[in-house]
Amino acid sequence: MFQLVTGLPWLIVLVRFILPLDWPWTLKALLAVVLLIASQYHYFSRLSSGSVFSPEFPRPLVIAFNVLFGAIVLLAVFQLALDVAALLVLAVTWQFPVIAPEVRYAAGIAALALSSFGVNRAIIVPPLKDMEIAIPGLAAAFDGYRIVQLTDLHISRLFPAAWTASMVAKTNALEADLIVITGDFIDGSLENRRADVEPLRGLSAHDGVYAISGNHEYFFDADAFLRHFEGMDMRLLSNSHAVIERGAAKLVIAGVPDHSAGRNGYAAPDLGAALSGVPEQAPVILLDHQPMQAKRAADSGVALQLSGHTHGGMIRGMDRLLARANNGFVSGLYQVGSMQLYVNNGTALWPGFALRLGRPAELTRITLRQKS
Repeated sequence: MFQLVTGLPWLIVLVRFILPLDWPWTLKALLAVVLLIASQYHYFSRLSSGSVFSPEFPRPLVIAFNVLFGAIVLLAVFQLALDVAALLVLAVTWQFPVIAPEVRYAAGIAALALSSFGVNRAIIVPPLKDMEIAIPGLAAAFDGYRIVQLTDLHISRLFPAAWTASMVAKTNALEADLIVITGDFIDGSLENRRADVEPLRGLSAHDGVYAISGNHEYFFDADAFLRHFEGMDMRLLSNSHAVIERGAAKLVIAGVPDHSAGRNGYAAPDLGAALSGVPEQAPVILLDHQPMQAKRAADSGVALQLSGHTHGGMIRGMDRLLARANNGFVSGLYQVGSMQLYVNNGTALWPGFALRLGRPAELTRITLRQKS
């Protein structure tokens, strides 16, 4: 079924773009076959590793697959838009317009160019996004406290050890008080990713590195990965919290596992357990990979929730579809009752559709401020 769904854009391109071209049949057949192979990228990923979430090809091939697959999707959208425009003309003039070959060529070139640009934007070490968030009840000792949020790293053949090392170096240069990782560390088995995640051992902040699981951890051997990360000087928060102190002032960092944990035989998220015993009057920052349960966190007295998962929607316009699946939360800062929710666009993203247009990746530094 998955292959049929991913093959649908190819079918649209075949029928409405390739076949009408005034080319020799051999060239049209060659183009159709190349794009058909690209449309089945996820099928070949599954053949390579047993999972559509972990393409185990050389990185240049993963990039090429993403460029061509993205171009197919974009070209199918462009072609459908042309067809809708043609139907509108037909409704007004009672004549179906002939689409000039130059229009088709322009659509094809635009799709390939946009996909190439989008993949390039997706695979870079992201630029810094600096923001300030005012926290009610924040003690003066924590005014100016700097948190770097990393999320959706998806360390894989597309985001290998060299990318991870560059990202770690850029993160450490920010000299944060605290680093938090809000899930989706990897795509692939620990055996395949061991060298690629190793640079994470170098992450350094004054108050350490705190992390939670994302849904992609549970596609593989979550136990092995989470134990491995704990051995890399990260503190994993699973329905638990930590208290950071500056003299008598306190700040709570709480975390819950991803919502998919319970469906995979692991402890399900339990916000009550995570907040049990937190010091009174201490603001709580909650790490929750998915943003959809933000209202529950707000009702529980959380001051700030940090999430990821949505990748910001990846493509402007498509983000509206992802917002529907996440209770309206997809990118940026939201006010949810008395709580603030920040949904990070992601440090990287899933290598199965690595395309960013208008929704950039981010290396996010959040400076906490007292709320006046």
